[in-house]
Amino acid sequence: MSAVYKDEQEDWMTVCLKYLLFVFNFLFWVGGAAVLAVGVWTLVEKSDYLSLLASSTFAVSAYILILAGSLVVVTGFLGCCAVIREQKNCLSMYFFCLLLIFLIELVAGVLAYVYYQRLSEELKQHLNQTMTENYAQPGKEAITLAVDRLQQDFKCCGSNNSHDWMLSVYISSKPAEGRVVPDSCCKTITPHCGIRDHPSNIYKVEGGCITKLEQFLADHLLVIGAVGIGVACLQAQRYSGRTFS
Repeated sequence: MSAVYKDEQEDWMTVCLKYLLFVFNFLFWVGGAAVLAVGVWTLVEKSDYLSLLASSTFAVSAYILILAGSLVVVTGFLGCCAVIREQKNCLSMYFFCLLLIFLIELVAGVLAYVYYQRLSEELKQHLNQTMTENYAQPGKEAITLAVDRLQQDFKCCGSNNSHDWMLSVYISSKPAEGRVVPDSCCKTITPHCGIRDHPSNIYKVEGGCITKLEQFLADHLLVIGAVGIGVACLQAQRYSGRTFS
């Protein structure tokens, strides 16, 4: 009788462990979906501005999150198969994948945090030079489009102020046709509207586009860092809990 009771107890515990692992997989998928969504959202929303940055760390962090989120889908499927078939080899592979994803997400979070610390310095050193030397130049179409979108999206003109454009290669060239700022500085864009730099015609923002872009990127780097490190730590905690249970 005791043997039968013991078998029933073991069966009950096995069923409970299966359900717990399924719940764990669901939470794991949710975390992975959040990581994947943040990575894709970062690249989609910020893709036009990446050409203005001297470092590729911002894009790399987003790509790493996308990689980690994609691995979650595969790993979650592997975990479900391991539970259903009760195969120890699959479970071992499952936990190995969890550890790998944890490390990937942690790297993305750390990269985002490190880049956040030096974002301001990079923008101050490179953004003005990029805008004045590359805008509307042959082979620099991506930068030109990025600058135009930057000035229109953030309603700013010039890296620090509109006078920065006086040092621009484009403004001093014939194609500028007398413009003192690009047309994208105008509050209402019309052909050759950049010939007037009066505040009624162009955006005059204190701190220029550097301040706007810095705040914009900093906010998203904080999101990347928080999601990468936060989800990684949660997954590591669950991983440890499952390993020692």
